[in-house]
Amino acid sequence: MKGYDSSLYEKMSVAVDLLVFTIEDDKLQLLMIEREEEPFAGMLALPGVFVGIDETLDEAVRRGIKEETGLEDIYFEQLYTFGDVDRDPRMRIISVAYMALVPVEKLAFRPGERVAGAWLVDVEDLLAGDEELAFDHKEIIDYARWRLANKVEYTDIAFHLVDEMFTLPELQRVYEILLGKKLYKANFRKKIAGMVEETEYMTTGDAHRPSRLYVMVEEDEE
Repeated sequence: MKGYDSSLYEKMSVAVDLLVFTIEDDKLQLLMIEREEEPFAGMLALPGVFVGIDETLDEAVRRGIKEETGLEDIYFEQLYTFGDVDRDPRMRIISVAYMALVPVEKLAFRPGERVAGAWLVDVEDLLAGDEELAFDHKEIIDYARWRLANKVEYTDIAFHLVDEMFTLPELQRVYEILLGKKLYKANFRKKIAGMVEETEYMTTGDAHRPSRLYVMVEEDEE
């Protein structure tokens, strides 16, 4: 634009951080990395990258999670933007956090570029413990945990943590873990009655009686 001088304004960078949640051993787990580079080398952190000048935020998320963990084609949604002035010692950096939910059976990951290690960490232990995390990542995780517990009440977000076909007890256990409380079987089944559909299939190969498998009801597109 004629007469516009961008050099008159200070520049800042934008990053994306990704919280990949799953459930394993009846616990809510989060994918964390060990940073290889400064700042905070050797400390636990969320996977994340700077947004390229020609990238959308979603494109940067897909690139970052693939580079640092090897994961591809996973569900994610934007969580919140964190912009405290001193949140990064290098420069002024605003981070847009994204939240992903993946069944543990589909969660195959590996340490990637600039990462010393990658593994699952118990979310409740992480938040209750004294270990410091890189940047403001504990604050981000705490907010994400709160949002998960709230969203499960009015969305179908819990279905992203079960396989395409699931039993009702499996789905109920996911709800209980996300909410942090036990649910009455009858009340739970009434709540999700319109969200699930019975299939002709049953569970096989375990020591318990076969259980009916269900799928999530897809909303009709208008």
